[in-house]
Amino acid sequence: MAMSTTSPRGRYHHGDLRAACLQAARELLEEGAELSLRAVARRASVSPAAPYRHYADKDALVSALAEQGCRELHDCLAAAAPADATPDDFAALAVAYVRFALAHPALFRIMFRTSCTPADTERDAAAADVDAFVRRAAARARPDADPDALGVACWALLHGLAFLYLEGKLPTDPPAAVDARVRTSVGAMIDARRPGW
Repeated sequence: MAMSTTSPRGRYHHGDLRAACLQAARELLEEGAELSLRAVARRASVSPAAPYRHYADKDALVSALAEQGCRELHDCLAAAAPADATPDDFAALAVAYVRFALAHPALFRIMFRTSCTPADTERDAAAADVDAFVRRAAARARPDADPDALGVACWALLHGLAFLYLEGKLPTDPPAAVDARVRTSVGAMIDARRPGW
């Protein structure tokens, strides 16, 4: 880990300023505090101009946060579902998806907003990786189904469940009941036999 040294003015020179700014932004986001480059600089103990070395503006910072969140979600899903996913494995993936949303509500919301910066290829690629992972897992769970239709339906279900919980439309306590509801909802979709599937 890169070391930080204190300057005479009490500021820090970070070995990884970009990571320090992202960490500060995550903390502010999770606290529901104002998210601005100036606030990030204060939290990271760097000069007000320092974040601009990596982020042109607040939108660029938010895009970087969204990319980071998508990468973390992808890793979370990959850990929950093995390569050869059964319907039960896909249900475990769905539980992981909703748990991630509930553990990181503010981050999850910005991850799926319209892209904050034009042609943000890194953020778009990270979101596409999550989409592709869910689609592949759904297709493995139901190899007899139309992979495109099932993939869209399953991702819509996972995303819809996540936001129903985030918006308080479904109770989040106890956590075991959340997991059970997600599993049964996904099971109903994966087990469905509809024309064209």
